[in-house]
Amino acid sequence: MTPFERRSGFSLASIYALRMLGLFMVLPVFMLDARHYEGGNNTSDVGLAMGLYGLVQAALQIPFGVAADHWGRKRVIYLGLVLFAIGSLVGALATSVTGLAWARALQGGGAISAAVTALLADQTRDEVRTKGMALIGGSIGLMFALSLVLGPFLAGIGGLKTIFIVTIFLALSGLCIVRWWTPVEPEPPQNKDRIEFSELVLLLSHKDLLRLDLGVFVLYAVQLATWVSLPALISQAGIEPSQQGWVYLPTVLMSFVVMGATLFPMERRGLLRPLFLGSIALVIFVQLGWFYLSLGSINIVSLSIFLFLFFCGFNILEASQPSLASRLAPVRARGAALGVYNTLQSLGIFAGAAVGGWVASNWGAQGVFLTCTVFLTLWLVLAWPMVFVRKDTLQTDRAH
Repeated sequence: MTPFERRSGFSLASIYALRMLGLFMVLPVFMLDARHYEGGNNTSDVGLAMGLYGLVQAALQIPFGVAADHWGRKRVIYLGLVLFAIGSLVGALATSVTGLAWARALQGGGAISAAVTALLADQTRDEVRTKGMALIGGSIGLMFALSLVLGPFLAGIGGLKTIFIVTIFLALSGLCIVRWWTPVEPEPPQNKDRIEFSELVLLLSHKDLLRLDLGVFVLYAVQLATWVSLPALISQAGIEPSQQGWVYLPTVLMSFVVMGATLFPMERRGLLRPLFLGSIALVIFVQLGWFYLSLGSINIVSLSIFLFLFFCGFNILEASQPSLASRLAPVRARGAALGVYNTLQSLGIFAGAAVGGWVASNWGAQGVFLTCTVFLTLWLVLAWPMVFVRKDTLQTDRAH
């Protein structure tokens, strides 16, 4: 990567990371700490509140993506970070699960994923774009690991309120990065070059883009559903909630090493397809492993091994999918295409938390892990026919 590409990649990954850290820090403690709020005894309502930001993001990703194509990426990023800060303020003031739901909904209004990834795609060449997207994917994984340490620590100081206060400052830091570190973006296209409605419809009928959209929906639904049940499972293994981050952190860090040693070399050799499909199969194996452990005596060593394998599969899939989506889409419709992609990602976040909470309240952790297995298997079947080619030959075909 050139110095310009590294500056773009690291600055945009930092913006993404700060936002995701604020969103992720509540995951290991939300289901537990929300019990102290009015209405917190209803597991389904708490799961709905936790995932509501995903539903709002889903509603706004395509409009924000199209706006990023028309009016500029940075303007949309500024708007999204301001909404994210406002939602965090509401969360800090909330006293009920309903208030927490409103806070998460406003946080979801900061739907900047498409604008950030489109700007990165604008500022990187095809041959290094997967590395750029991996910076974002890696930052998500790293922030997820860090959040699992910081979330319980901050909750121990002052509950969810403290987490929301810290998130306000994270949003403000993101605004500073956009202003002073992220490179200047290209001018938005003139009217004659803007995406037409027929082209947007074409994006929605592109078979491989649809497979990627389905994939990111399932991936994030599984992630959120897993964290509805996994913290309680780790607690049953004798690890206090405030200490669970030290279980997550080493497994995530080691999974980054695996991603770096497999994804980039195998993609260069034209072996992305077996790695991609194998990663889906790996996550299926992990869900079945957790299901088996939940039936009997829970061992923290076995849980940690499965957790490491989960992050290995998740990080590879997280890094490779948006890179493929950005190259399949026409350049002037890149924001819209990634808006569709991130819409399905956000719907997956909402569905995973809401449905995961409902399944857990009716059938327990076993039901959650089996449900995840079913959806992952469906994804594997549908992803199987997808064509994977070497990145230097992957071309956008508007008539595809």
